[in-house]
Amino acid sequence: MQKIIALISGGLFGIGLYISQMTNTRKVQGWLDIFGDWDPTLTFVMGGAVVPMFFAWKIINKRKKTFTGCEVPPQRNRKNNLPLIIGSVLFGIGWGLAGLCPGPAIASLSFGGSYGVIFLIAMISGMFFISKVLKI
Repeated sequence: MQKIIALISGGLFGIGLYISQMTNTRKVQGWLDIFGDWDPTLTFVMGGAVVPMFFAWKIINKRKKTFTGCEVPPQRNRKNNLPLIIGSVLFGIGWGLAGLCPGPAIASLSFGGSYGVIFLIAMISGMFFISKVLKI
């Protein structure tokens, strides 16, 4: 049952990314360009993701089991530390330069041509480098 729910959720997520144009690099870069030719339409997409998750976290914090019967893991300490700040900055720079982040990058593989594949390889290489070489 969990795998079916994961498959449906992942499919809906990918479709949502495509419909909202989060896989369109020019649309994303237009949204990030707040001092230039800003395109505010993706703000509604972000709000449509953040608002429901706010309530989902409020609900899950009061439960011991998930909808599928799995135990809810305890929350980890959420202190801001140097690796988190460095990772956030690198993520933002990469998102602004490429116009893709991990979710849309994977979704773009189905139609993005070689650009999506090159980005995904570079993203995975960067993740490996940071985790194995720098051990952050």
